[in-house]
Amino acid sequence: MNSSIGVGGMPAASWVSTTSVSASGKRIQREMVELNSDPPPDCSAGPKGDNLYNWVSTIIGPTGTPYEGGIFFLDIIFPSEYPFKPPKVIFKTRIYHCNVDSAGNVWLDILKDSWSPALTITKVLLAIRSMFTNPDTYCPIVVDIAHMYLADRAKHDELAAEWTLRFAK
Repeated sequence: MNSSIGVGGMPAASWVSTTSVSASGKRIQREMVELNSDPPPDCSAGPKGDNLYNWVSTIIGPTGTPYEGGIFFLDIIFPSEYPFKPPKVIFKTRIYHCNVDSAGNVWLDILKDSWSPALTITKVLLAIRSMFTNPDTYCPIVVDIAHMYLADRAKHDELAAEWTLRFAK
């Protein structure tokens, strides 16, 4: 018998243990368990298929906001350097918001310069959810929407509610 044959008749050199997960993968798995056992309000997230580094998330628009009742889908892409680099979060559902551009890119300080390895995906989801009630109008990615929010809140909320109805229901 050939001693170089591994599990399942595969050559031993090509057999890779399914338990060998990188440090970032272990961290993501740990956060996934934490998220599933104690999810933030109106949020859910988990891997797309079997790719641990590519997640889909849903956030329900909070009551009392123009986004109320909308279901917003987001993609979360973890870099291989996670948690030392932040995940990239992209709204797949269109949203009228000064901190989300037309491509769905989110501008949030903790996803940029204020990122810390102490943060978790649960904290990121909570921060994104809080954007619905407290947009950062002083560091917007879409300046016109921030100006409308500050100058004519009723018109801003009307447009945000229309977009929610059109794209998130």
